[in-house]
Amino acid sequence: MDPDFRRLKRPAKSVTVEQLPLKTETPVPETFQTPEAIAAIDAALELTAADSPQPAKRALTTPSTEQWYKRFITKIHANKKEWLVSTIIVLVCGSILGFVLIKTDKKPVVSADRAANHTATKSIAKPTTVASTLSGLPVAPSANQQPVTAVMVENSLQARPQAGLSQAGVIFEAIAEGGITRFMALYQDTSPDNVGPVRSARPYYEQWALGFDAGYAHVGGSPEALAAIKSWGVRDLDQFYNSGSYHRISSRAAPHNVYTGIATLNQLEAGKGYATSHYSGFVRKAEAPSKQPVAKNVNLKLSGPLYDVHYDYDPGSNSYLRSEGGAAHVDANTNAHLSPKVVIALVMPYRLEADGYHSDYSTIGSGSVNIFQDGAVTTGQWNKPDAASQFTFTDATGKLIKINPGQTWLTAVSASANVSYTP
Repeated sequence: MDPDFRRLKRPAKSVTVEQLPLKTETPVPETFQTPEAIAAIDAALELTAADSPQPAKRALTTPSTEQWYKRFITKIHANKKEWLVSTIIVLVCGSILGFVLIKTDKKPVVSADRAANHTATKSIAKPTTVASTLSGLPVAPSANQQPVTAVMVENSLQARPQAGLSQAGVIFEAIAEGGITRFMALYQDTSPDNVGPVRSARPYYEQWALGFDAGYAHVGGSPEALAAIKSWGVRDLDQFYNSGSYHRISSRAAPHNVYTGIATLNQLEAGKGYATSHYSGFVRKAEAPSKQPVAKNVNLKLSGPLYDVHYDYDPGSNSYLRSEGGAAHVDANTNAHLSPKVVIALVMPYRLEADGYHSDYSTIGSGSVNIFQDGAVTTGQWNKPDAASQFTFTDATGKLIKINPGQTWLTAVSASANVSYTP
């Protein structure tokens, strides 16, 4: 569509104002002119130029303010799309800048040092989880700074089912007295409120606890165990001297009714200066379930049918469902079937103390080991140079055996023949 206004013809670039004959100027009215009026003026200028001896040029006039305004409007109409896009961009950018300034209440100019510090802070963000030193499972970094707490848990028929075992990171099992087995459950990144029944100490359990620099919760102990606590520097949490950190339940008769909670024991440990534990955990690996399990059924003989242990490998959870005395072993707190990820059979020399009643194991040195995980078994050697050292496991070539993250259950057996398994 034609514009509403028509531009006046301008003089050629080579012609200056002084060259134009003043007598041929035709003043341009400073009022609105239609296209027809502008055409008539142009025709008159052309006739005047024909009569003039000088080259016919149209006079240079000085447009009025109104004419400049009209020309400006004409240009806007001719390029209205470009003007519209530019206006929108300016408005959007201005709105975004204003929003940022209002929200941050900061100046838009950021110094180079400040920008560098901001970038460095983002790149050094702390991880939300780390591997638990005790269990290998993901935990908050602060969990590894908690003290390890070991609790002696009874396993007589009157004590079953026990409370809190499903939440332990590591559990040791051995014969305590008269063929009755006992557990030592270790906690660091979990905190069940009800753990028990709690029973007495034994020297070999204390040596295992020392490998974790753990507080040791128990109710009294054998003479040898109580003497060793002092001579070995065990972090003692004996109920006899700290009764406020334990409670008794009414549904069971003594001595099978003493229980405790990990948070309560943590407070006791803090009061004694046991703020954290310095130790090396087991060396862990990623789970790798076997496509063709060779150890689906595991049997560990300890002292007879009531205390011998059986495990069924569960491919779905890649864990081992535990049974003892011919029944599923469950947690009294949750009724969950106990199912460690790793089962370790430690072959250790076993004997009775001089009283002919209390048990003793040779836990320092080395011996054969069977490690069940991922539906498979690895036979090797366990090593523990001294009481304060942690167990390490090596295969037939001397290579370190790594184990899966999750609950690890270690059982002391007196001979390799007491360990058997079937596909």
